Amino acid sequence: MIDKREITQQVNLAFDFIQKLYLEVSYLIKEIEAILHEEKERFIIGRPAGYGISARSSTGLESNSVKLWLLRKFAVFFVPEEKTKLVRGQTMTKIDDNLKVLYLRIVLNDQNINGPAVYSGVFYNIKKKSQAKSTGKFEGVMGYLQSSDDRIFGNMEKINYEDANTKLQGKLVKNNLFEINDSETILKRIIRPSLELYRKY
Repeated sequence: MIDKREITQQVNLAFDFIQKLYLEVSYLIKEIEAILHEEKERFIIGRPAGYGISARSSTGLESNSVKLWLLRKFAVFFVPEEKTKLVRGQTMTKIDDNLKVLYLRIVLNDQNINGPAVYSGVFYNIKKKSQAKSTGKFEGVMGYLQSSDDRIFGNMEKINYEDANTKLQGKLVKNNLFEINDSETILKRIIRPSLELYRKY
């Protein structure tokens, strides 16, 4: 016989755990943001729709849509302060011949990985192919990146992505999320490798 109190307790514990995991990830992103702002490029976090993450989500009732109710993968990008402008709480980062950005992707759950991971690195050679307004700035590209998951992130070492709107290249380094647990590790395994890639390309 099912013990309803036990099930209720398990549900509460599951939601508490997920909430704590989300909070820890938000602290990680904010710490990376603060460190990058002190670099010579004075990176700031991109704000496609305010101060937040970019993610593919859903509230649909179809089985495939239900899988997207819970955020499993999300990303942010960082751009030098001089390459963007802040307008009504959103950044406007124009895609031009010299644009490159630091990209940080968190994957909490996926069938292709053994555990939660952090991917960090650079996108470069970013080109807009469409005349659509949404592709004129990098913030508009973030949505395409989340919805084209497998095509873009199949080979993190050498990203070559192209669709009807956007073309870009990149390189990301993978780390186990649970191994990133202090400032020194953040510097050593995320910040420095990402900056090295950014300054190389």
